[in-house]
Amino acid sequence: MKASIFLTPPDDGRELKLEEILKALNDHGVKYGLDMETLENISKYPVYNENILVAEGVQPVNGKNGQVKFHFNLKEDRKPTITDDGRVDFRNLDLIKNIKEGEILCSLEPPSKGIPGKNVLGEDIPAKDGKDAVLPKGKNTEISEDGQNLIAAINGQINYIDGKVNVFQNYEVPANVDNSTGNINFIGNVIVRGSVLSGFVIQAGGNVEVGGVVEGATIIAGGDIILRRGMQGHGKGVLKSGGDIIAKYIENSNIEAKMDIKAEAIMHSNVKCGNKLELTGKKGLLVGGTCKVGKEVSAKVIGSYMSTPTDIEVGIDPSLKERYKELKIEIEKIEEDLKKTEQAITILKKFQMLGKLTPEKQELLAKSIRTKVFYTNKIGRLKEESVYIEMKLQEEASGKIKVYGYIYSGTKVSIGTSMLYVKDNLQYCTLYREGSDVKIGSYND
Repeated sequence: MKASIFLTPPDDGRELKLEEILKALNDHGVKYGLDMETLENISKYPVYNENILVAEGVQPVNGKNGQVKFHFNLKEDRKPTITDDGRVDFRNLDLIKNIKEGEILCSLEPPSKGIPGKNVLGEDIPAKDGKDAVLPKGKNTEISEDGQNLIAAINGQINYIDGKVNVFQNYEVPANVDNSTGNINFIGNVIVRGSVLSGFVIQAGGNVEVGGVVEGATIIAGGDIILRRGMQGHGKGVLKSGGDIIAKYIENSNIEAKMDIKAEAIMHSNVKCGNKLELTGKKGLLVGGTCKVGKEVSAKVIGSYMSTPTDIEVGIDPSLKERYKELKIEIEKIEEDLKKTEQAITILKKFQMLGKLTPEKQELLAKSIRTKVFYTNKIGRLKEESVYIEMKLQEEASGKIKVYGYIYSGTKVSIGTSMLYVKDNLQYCTLYREGSDVKIGSYND
């Protein structure tokens, strides 16, 4: 793509003229992108024993891929409003995105063509054209006849889950989830106007909203879980969300969200959060239990003046870390089984060599060989996944904890593989990783 010349001083001869330099370049095939100004300058004022750039081609420009244009907000600001007196309003979140049958959910924007380049030899360099985008078709949606729009097939609520646009009908429980309703398993969104009593289970493909209190119950949602009041889990309550969890408070519960968790207070609970844990409002409190958070923890108060043990891990997606542990155990088990299989094959082959292999043992040998092939392939796949996750864990071993009030002694902080026990109360600070240490800096938004 570039051409340079290297001039040596004349030895009892004369300096080269511009025409001679151009001829030399032409003899070497250089005929495009010539910098005539530089060539004229060095013909008049030669620069010797230096590589001088005199021609440069044009890089090809690849076309842009087509895009999907969404006709609704993909990620609305779900931050609850904080009132003048410091309370957090979890009642008016306005989270439902309704749509009517036949309305357009999203449409395609075409890709652009690439612009070819040219090298200094005058040869064209092809560019890649952009690729077509694909409509994110989910449940209860249809693609228009021209293939350019995604349309709602029913009246319902829009949900964007795992890269697909879905329209779900709502299932509404006008009072409590109790013996009168039993457990609930619904493909769409579930709205509970009352409370969810201990021992009951709600499973939903979309969001779950609860107006009352959730006791020691289990709620599993493919989308978000929104608790307009909170959860008193009594050590048995479970929330698992494929999106966000938003609640006024969480107490003595086990909660897990693929994305963010937002609340005013989380007390004595086990928390797993793939992205960001945010404690806001008048209390902004995180105390007791364990928290494993992918990227960031933001709170007003962490721990308590009574030095309540509070364990926080930040910087590694807890689901990745768990999968990594599962893979290690699974690989170890399969390797052990593979070893036993190979031992069996060795023994059976000895029988075969001695001509003492009965039909039953012949069948057992064939089965053992097939099992060995199966285990070998599976170990290969698992090890590939293990290496990939290990790389991700090393890449993502960063994160921070921001406290705009106090972080009390008794709190244990882990960021990646670095650890810090908070021995003295800290105030208005950010904890972050630098090298192998956890550092304490000033608070920043």
